[in-house]
Amino acid sequence: MLRRIVFAMLATMAFLPIGAANAAGSFPDHPVRIIVPFPAGGSNDVIARLLAQKLSEQWGQSVVVENHGGAGGNVGADYVVRSAPDGYTMLLAPPGPLAINPTLFRKLSFDPSKDFAPVALIASVPIVLVVNPAVKAKTVGELIALAKASPGKLNFGSSGNGSTNHLAGELFKSLAHIDIVHVPYRGAAPAMNDLIGGHIPMMFDNMPAVRPQVVAGTVRALAVAGETRTKVFPNLPTMIEAGVPGFTASAWFGLVAPAKTPADVLKVIEAGVSKALKSPDVQKKLDDLGAEPGTLTGDAFGAFLKAETEKWGKAVKISGAHIE
Repeated sequence: MLRRIVFAMLATMAFLPIGAANAAGSFPDHPVRIIVPFPAGGSNDVIARLLAQKLSEQWGQSVVVENHGGAGGNVGADYVVRSAPDGYTMLLAPPGPLAINPTLFRKLSFDPSKDFAPVALIASVPIVLVVNPAVKAKTVGELIALAKASPGKLNFGSSGNGSTNHLAGELFKSLAHIDIVHVPYRGAAPAMNDLIGGHIPMMFDNMPAVRPQVVAGTVRALAVAGETRTKVFPNLPTMIEAGVPGFTASAWFGLVAPAKTPADVLKVIEAGVSKALKSPDVQKKLDDLGAEPGTLTGDAFGAFLKAETEKWGKAVKISGAHIE
């Protein structure tokens, strides 16, 4: 009788705790997906694929990047919110869907502050003002003069309504007292293609996407929107130095998982990300892109997201931009 009871207890223990208590111990035991809420080719995509490669090497499992663009990043974000909270589907996104869209959109199908578990800040990058080489402006001052001479005639592209490069353009419009028209795209890559092709004259974009085009001469950089100059283009002035007082704007990329993802699984992911960002080859690649590796994880990254939501929310209100 006692033997049967012992066997029954062992059988119960074998089935009950392994799935839950051992979740982190076995994570990941099949491919992991990182959702990028914009088309392939932009800064978000480049950084996601760099991270995915390093995590794949660490975990011995495929970490694949999937692009789910649309609605300023909301399509991809909503996709992750509706995914199982098990760590196998995560979102790597810029401020748009994580900190801007709650103010920009009158109605969202998700609440970033409640529906996501913060994992880590992956990288931050400066935003650069670039123009098509055919534009007759080699400085920010000349571009402002050009805009004032033809109100409403100059367009600027962006990766979508409410993106950081959209709001940077709106901030430029407000601080420089010029009338320029926003043209939203379904991602930074198609906007950059149209800039190169001469279909739009200017845009603000993130350094990782801008750098190779500037080096190739397909676009001309006029200024960086950070508080200080960038190591990538040390001779490039800041927007403030170029004559636009108070103008600063930078972008970042954060990794989040669906809310209710087990804490032990999140710890495994955080550890993997931290190790990846500390590796010399990743740091060099980010440096080459003009990006800086993030250092925030877990609750610290959550506090950062809260502060960024407040900051960009104010920027949205200043711009007057709203999307139904």
